[in-house]
Amino acid sequence: MGGVGWYLIVTIMIAIPFWRLLPKFGISKYFAIMVVVPAMALILLWIMAFKDDVEGLGS
Repeated sequence: MGGVGWYLIVTIMIAIPFWRLLPKFGISKYFAIMVVVPAMALILLWIMAFKDDVEGLGS
């Protein structure tokens, strides 16, 4: 399996948790597709980290 194969496996392993977590942060789960570009994964992580209203957390 070449480099592209490993890249796809790692991308899928990162996209699935984003797919599950993004709706809890009020963001459409379809934005998880953007993690194909590593910089977008970082941006989404920052957005999630600083989001104040998160579903399921009794604050």
